[in-house]
Amino acid sequence: MSEITLYGSPLSLYTGRVRSYLIKAGLVYREMLPNSRHYEENVLPQMGGRRSIPAVVTQSGKVIRDGAAIIDHYEAKNNNAFSPESPKQRILSLLFDVIGSEGLLRPAMHYRWSFPNENQEFLQFHFETFVPPQLDKKEVVEQRMNTMRGAGRNFGAVAETFALIESLYIELTEKLNAHFSLHPYLLGAKPCIGDFGLIAPLYGHLGRDPKPLRLMQAKAVCLFRWVERMNRPEPDIGEFDAQNHHYLVDDQIPETLVDVLGQLAIDFIPETKAACMCINEWLGEQSSPEANTVAERGVGMCTFEVAGESITALAQPYRFYLLKRVQDEYDQLSGTDKDDVDTLLQACGMSELMDLRLSREIGRCDNREVWL
Repeated sequence: MSEITLYGSPLSLYTGRVRSYLIKAGLVYREMLPNSRHYEENVLPQMGGRRSIPAVVTQSGKVIRDGAAIIDHYEAKNNNAFSPESPKQRILSLLFDVIGSEGLLRPAMHYRWSFPNENQEFLQFHFETFVPPQLDKKEVVEQRMNTMRGAGRNFGAVAETFALIESLYIELTEKLNAHFSLHPYLLGAKPCIGDFGLIAPLYGHLGRDPKPLRLMQAKAVCLFRWVERMNRPEPDIGEFDAQNHHYLVDDQIPETLVDVLGQLAIDFIPETKAACMCINEWLGEQSSPEANTVAERGVGMCTFEVAGESITALAQPYRFYLLKRVQDEYDQLSGTDKDDVDTLLQACGMSELMDLRLSREIGRCDNREVWL
């Protein structure tokens, strides 16, 4: 059987999500940078016109762009091995996937780009590896790094918000560290889809770039161990009593995880509410775009308040593409299952998310997110 080809980079936030899944699923793959002639001529044309990583070429030669779609593909082949079946765990697994992919971009970009003395040489090396040999590396790298610095500002990482970003992130690492001191993964002794979402920012940026890596290793060693664990094929849970490689029984949700979500809700909820309003207003101004029109990653800027401070950030429809998965799962619940999930979401400060919905749904067509 041919192996999977993963186009990505160790530097890439979203590649970290897919790489971890492939490792934990025991799938044979090789990782390559998207800088070859073969990639330009054979892979990129099948990516729906969007140059992005990660992308995979499957064993059969199919090209799949975007981390969620890649994991969906292999989960379907893997009997949904990393998708909990019980209602509360299933909802939280999907919720962490959204938050990891979309809710921690601000600290990820801040700790990468706001500390040039610590990070510059490290980032320079990695950005140079993206550049094909026939191009001027210095010029191309400077341009691309400036683009990414600008993306950080678009996510709300500006000088006026640095102190707030750092305060929220340090409190989050403390709560994650407390959780991972008791449990190897989010929901027990086995990773779930939410773990793969969360590893995206906590490896690619926050668990690997020099500045945040030192912070994590010094202040949150159990969180750092989880980052290591998520990139190893074995369970790597030797320091824990639980060696069963299963989720917690009876749909248990640890209090430490409720504390983590409560911390995340501080800025995730107001940002999601503001983005929902912004995108719905934008949709109302459009002249009914045809079905399968590409849903771009940003459609305007939204402003929201966190801990008494104002933040302005890009309103991204992709957040709601992922959130719809949580809402769809929630909508299928009834009876005591729904009551239990409602109680849990209320305790986490996340219950409002079930009502934050776009006026038009997003799907996928030809390897792109599109308006249905």
